[in-house]
Amino acid sequence: MRRSIPVVAATLGLALTLAACSGSSGETSDDASASAPAESAGTLTVWVDDTRSGPVKEVATKFEEEKGVTVKLVQKDFGEIRDDFISQAPTGQGPDVVVGAHDWLGKLVQNGVVAPIELGDKAADFLPVSTQAMSYEGTLYGLPYSVENIALVKNKSLVPDATPATFDELVAQAKAVGTDYSVLVQQDEKTGDPYHLYPLQTSFGAPVFGTDGDGAYDATQLGLDSDGGRAFAAYVSKLGAEGVLNTSVSGDVAKEAFIAGKAPYMITGPWNVGDFVNAGIDVAIEKVPSAGGQPSQPFVGVQGFFISSKSENALLANEFVVNYLGTKDVQLAMYEAGGRAPALQSALDEIGSDPVVAGFAEVGKDGVPMPSIPAMDTVWSDWGATEVALVNQQGDPTTLWNQMSVAIATKIAAS
Repeated sequence: MRRSIPVVAATLGLALTLAACSGSSGETSDDASASAPAESAGTLTVWVDDTRSGPVKEVATKFEEEKGVTVKLVQKDFGEIRDDFISQAPTGQGPDVVVGAHDWLGKLVQNGVVAPIELGDKAADFLPVSTQAMSYEGTLYGLPYSVENIALVKNKSLVPDATPATFDELVAQAKAVGTDYSVLVQQDEKTGDPYHLYPLQTSFGAPVFGTDGDGAYDATQLGLDSDGGRAFAAYVSKLGAEGVLNTSVSGDVAKEAFIAGKAPYMITGPWNVGDFVNAGIDVAIEKVPSAGGQPSQPFVGVQGFFISSKSENALLANEFVVNYLGTKDVQLAMYEAGGRAPALQSALDEIGSDPVVAGFAEVGKDGVPMPSIPAMDTVWSDWGATEVALVNQQGDPTTLWNQMSVAIATKIAAS
């Protein structure tokens, strides 16, 4: 890794002043100004969403005071940031820095809008899975600030006994409790939910993609098209026939059922657990038991900050991202704002006494980054639709899975 680049005003030759009025310290504008270019060589434009705007505004004010520059915050809907960034950056109208998810990287690199980040020696301060996720073809492109993954959430009042080692045993234990549901796994009637079923799928040795010699996902190695994948398909069909999986159980239905004590277990993420605790449920966070004999591995999602390759203030942007957004205090502030565990190890250690945070972090150690290669966009539709058909007993599992694999491989080859 290369060392981070310090920003020194004399080196940059900038005579910078804080902007007044509409360009005042750390001011957050709305989406109407999202296309406004930087006003001077001493201005950084940063796109954030509502969750991150508060903590980022605070550190932006500090950066302005210490560096004598203006940071313009533009608040956008998180779901619009990636595509707007791709379309606006080449025109010079985009931001210098954006908040985003690691699985955007394939598209961002493919479109040439994101720059490698100069994290340097600080890379070792972050969770390895977070820097791995923020890398593409061996190059680091983002500063990670949070990690998240799903796990098995247990209602200890309903099942005080130890959690079984296999998923079949888990289902049997849960059914013996006599609640309406055994193990809640959210689904969608049309798109399924491969994300929440992925720990079970990987336990059959069927990752979505294989990896190359450097550990990077390889779109030419479709791990779905394997004996393990076909065995998983049969298992999903079995869970559907037994009523464990039901495509009518959406995320909201599953959450409400768990809060109401209608199931002893639920596979979900930290975004729901706060409401469980507030409802008075005594929860434990555990690894999803294996269904296929191999370790279950959830997807790990990482969020962080990217620097535009079109930025005219790359050194300033790198300084702001690495040495301000990458500090423990800021990562803890963003944790408080969004509930996502910090990617910085020292920040995670500080909140490690929280059993929920510690539980998800422990499960995440065995997780794998969600693929960020462009081919991943091609996978979801057929993958989810096939799982819906499997749950609903709409065909032979092997045949359905083989048809899905051929369709996905054909689309990847054509892309």
